[in-house]
Amino acid sequence: MSGNASIRDVDIVDAGNPLPRLVSAVPLEGRKVEVAFDGGRRKIVDLAPALESRRFYIPLRADDALFRSFSISGYGDAIEWSNGLDFSAVWLDRLPSIEFDNSDFRKAMEELGMTLDGMAAALQISRRQVADFRKTKPIPRHIGLATRYLVEHAF
Repeated sequence: MSGNASIRDVDIVDAGNPLPRLVSAVPLEGRKVEVAFDGGRRKIVDLAPALESRRFYIPLRADDALFRSFSISGYGDAIEWSNGLDFSAVWLDRLPSIEFDNSDFRKAMEELGMTLDGMAAALQISRRQVADFRKTKPIPRHIGLATRYLVEHAF
């Protein structure tokens, strides 16, 4: 090895997927935020659990006006507040959407190849509840999060 290696003009360097960029962020009720990413993807995320997890977020937990005053950073890589706190676009992208409806539940069961009994066992709920969630019964947040976890960690 001579140490004279270089990249040719025709070589392609792949650094993985591009980082998500925010194009809009709108505060909603409580500590929920509707975010939109470049490419058109949108979702509603709940920042309350994250705000409760660290002491330095106390000002955002305690002051509604301050929380609602965020803006998107110049590069679109975060939402930020005037007091120096921020949430990165990567982190916001990884948060689950608070929206999880009956069609999402049915789709998850299909992706997992689960029967009513199998899904009931996986979520530790009754078979009747699974059947109801497949129809029109509102899905509690914890069931939606658990179902998403099953889909994301299916082997």
